[in-house]
Amino acid sequence: MQRLTSLMIGTIALAGSAMAQVADDITPVRVTLDAGVLVGQQENNVHVFRGVPYAKPPVGDLRWRAPVAPDPWPGERLALTHEPPCTQPVTLDGRPNGGGVAGMQSEDCLYLTAFVPPDAQNAPIVVWMHGGASFLGAGHLGSYDGTSNAQNGVITVSINYRLGPMANFNHPALSNAADSDEALGNFALTDAVAALEWVQRNAEALGGDPENVTIAGQSAGGAMVMDLLSIPSAKGLFHKAVVQSGALLRPGQSLADAEQRGVQAMSALSLSEDITPDQLRSISAQTFSYNQATRAGLGTVIDGRFRPVSTLEAMQAGDEIDVPVLVGSNTGERGFNSARRVASLAGDSGAGAWLYSFDYVPGFRTEWTNGPIHSAELMFTFDSIDSSGWAMGPNGRAGGEDREVAAMVQSCWLAFYKMDLAAKSINCAGGTEWPAYTEASDAAMQFSGTARVVKSEEIPDGP
Repeated sequence: MQRLTSLMIGTIALAGSAMAQVADDITPVRVTLDAGVLVGQQENNVHVFRGVPYAKPPVGDLRWRAPVAPDPWPGERLALTHEPPCTQPVTLDGRPNGGGVAGMQSEDCLYLTAFVPPDAQNAPIVVWMHGGASFLGAGHLGSYDGTSNAQNGVITVSINYRLGPMANFNHPALSNAADSDEALGNFALTDAVAALEWVQRNAEALGGDPENVTIAGQSAGGAMVMDLLSIPSAKGLFHKAVVQSGALLRPGQSLADAEQRGVQAMSALSLSEDITPDQLRSISAQTFSYNQATRAGLGTVIDGRFRPVSTLEAMQAGDEIDVPVLVGSNTGERGFNSARRVASLAGDSGAGAWLYSFDYVPGFRTEWTNGPIHSAELMFTFDSIDSSGWAMGPNGRAGGEDREVAAMVQSCWLAFYKMDLAAKSINCAGGTEWPAYTEASDAAMQFSGTARVVKSEEIPDGP
C-alpha cells in the first residue's frame, strides 16, 4: 500500500481541489488510502485525520446489517472536522446524558479519527472503542485524544460505532429476511470488525504495522474488546487487547430470547408484532433511541453466525483469540475481581496478561473521596488531562504531580502497545518491571502517586 505522502507545509495553492478550501492557519497533510486521498492537518507535531469513513452509512436497507466498506471518493476528501456521533438520547433541555454527547447526531456515523506520528514507519497501532453504556458516547471526546500517543510513536485510531437499538436489536422479521451468512444483532461488534479491516487495509499507508494492532476500550468499549476475543472474523485483525473497567464475562442471550425481546419492544413503540423489515427500517432512529424500552438496545446475542459463542465459553474452553491482554479497574468503582478473573483465564497459557489497579486521585478532583471513579483513568492512560472532560475540578486544573503521574501511567500503556508479542514482562514507569499475572505471581500494578507491583489479593474489588 502507498505510504504516507508528502507533508504540505506552508502556503499551498491547489485551486479546484479540496485543498483550496483549507483555512490559511491550517497546516494540511495528505495520505492516500484505499478509498482515496485524505486531507488532514498537522497539530502539535501530529497528523490528525477526522471524520474518516470506515464504512458506508448504515442507513436505509443497511440498517441492522453488517457494515459495508466505503465507496472510493473522487479527488481529495477533507478530514478536518468530526462527523456527528451516532444517534443517542439526550435530556429534554438538550444536554447529554451521563457519558453522552450533545449537539447534532446521525445514524450516518461510522467514522473514525486517526492520530499519526509525522515520521511513522511500522508504528504500533491502537484502535480505541469508547465507553457509554453501549448507547451513549463518541470516539472524538477529549479524554480519548490520541495526540500524546502519536507524539510517542503510537498511531491511535478512535472509532464511532452504532449505539443502543441501532446496535443491539433483534426481531424475527429481520432474522427471517436475512441471508444465511448475515449477522443477526451485535452490530456494534460488526462495526468494530469493519474498523479493524479498515486498519489492515490502510496501516501501511499511515506508516503503521499491520502486525501490531491493539484493540482497546473502556467500560462498554472494554466489554466490546472482551467480546471481540471470541469473534472468528476478528481473528488476525488484532494482536493485543486492553480492557479498562470493562472486564465483563457475560454468557450472551440466545437468538430466540433476543427476538422475543424485539417483539415485546414493538408494543412499547405502539407497533404491530407482525411488522415487516421494510417497516422497521423506515422508523426513525430517534423513535427507537428515545423510547425507554429500546433506548439502551436489547443486548448482544449468540447468533450462531457472526458470534457463535461467548468469550466466557471460549475462555473456559481455551478457545479465545490468544493475544496479550492488559486489564484492570479503578479503586473508586467495582470490578477488580472481574479483571483478575479475566487475567487468570487469558494468561493461563500462551500469551501473557497484565493486571492493574488505578488508585490515583488528582489534586483537582478531591471530591473523589472513595478513590478514582469510573473513567477517571482515561486522562492518565492517554495523557490527555487538558482535553478531558474531567480537566476542571473544584480545585482548578491539573498540577505538576498530576501531569507527572499521567506521563508515568501512559508510559506503561505505551510499553504494552510496543512490546513483543511473546513478552512476559513490561518495563515502564521509570524502570519498574511489571510481570505478567499468573496464579503463581499474583502480580498487579498499582498506580497511585507512584507505580508499584503488589499482590493482587491485597487489592479490594471496590470501595
